[in-house]
Amino acid sequence: MFGVGMELELVHLRKNAHTAIMVSHASIIVPFFLGAVLSLLVYGSLAPSDISFTSFALFLGIAMSITAFPVLARILEDRSLRQTPLGTIALTCAAVDDVSAWCVLALVIAIAQSSGVAASLLTVALTVIFLIVMVLLVKPLLSRLLPAPANTTGQGPGLVAGTLAFVLSCALITEAIGIHALFGAFLAGVVTPAALRSRLKEKLGSFSPAALLPLFFAFTGLRMQIGLLNDWLSWLMCAVIILDAITGKLGAGMLMARWTGMSWRDAFSLGVLMNTRGLVELVVLNIGYDLGILSARAFAMLVLMALVTTFMTGPLLSLAIARVRSPTVREGTLT
Repeated sequence: MFGVGMELELVHLRKNAHTAIMVSHASIIVPFFLGAVLSLLVYGSLAPSDISFTSFALFLGIAMSITAFPVLARILEDRSLRQTPLGTIALTCAAVDDVSAWCVLALVIAIAQSSGVAASLLTVALTVIFLIVMVLLVKPLLSRLLPAPANTTGQGPGLVAGTLAFVLSCALITEAIGIHALFGAFLAGVVTPAALRSRLKEKLGSFSPAALLPLFFAFTGLRMQIGLLNDWLSWLMCAVIILDAITGKLGAGMLMARWTGMSWRDAFSLGVLMNTRGLVELVVLNIGYDLGILSARAFAMLVLMALVTTFMTGPLLSLAIARVRSPTVREGTLT
């Protein structure tokens, strides 16, 4: 999650503000609402017996609202679309979506874990204070105290050790506050100075995808009990969940993008990209499973939803690009 946080460049939040705010919040609010409505139908059969409807409905809503910023960025990079108008808008929307969704998720976890309204409000207040301190105090302080990239050549072990200590400290604080430790690690990546990100990615980047990421996917796969989907009703509910997720994310993102003035092709492509859930969705689902908000059956269905909505991104984006064979498209842009 520290690596995911470093991928999130806050400069994107200041670009294409109008389209980004409209599209990203439409692709959060509509899926959240559809997820909450869906929870009315599946709560009795998918929620653990000791979890309240409010906690389950809120978590299912936020699970439908996630966009995987790192996966989206990699798709745009692989297709040479990152520097195009579509790529810039997509990155901006995903950045706004990520920040908003993580804030709402922190609120949902605070409500689910608290024993009352007072405890919930205290957790939310402490989370907001920690967020403000990290962005307004720690980020500028790190920029002044840490050495410039040119001066870090001989400080590899010290730089890595100090970074890991910082990440674990942030994770410990958010765990103590009452939200998940992953929030702290993610926020530590967000506030890391841009000048040091490439250096840290060079030091830590190979270890995470080569060791930690495969272990995480294996861990998620071991948790996913696909055998629980052993009748037609279970598969029907899984199909409804997938359809609900696609309708809320792709549909809302596409229609709002079209409403802001984008062409239907670009609007469809943006909706497809916003529908990408990937690794971030799996992280969120594991948090819900750890907290007991999701049953094993619900976890399996939502993991399948995350995989389907991620796998469909590439083919649908290729379909949108293939429909136009112009020089502009061959140069990596959509018009």
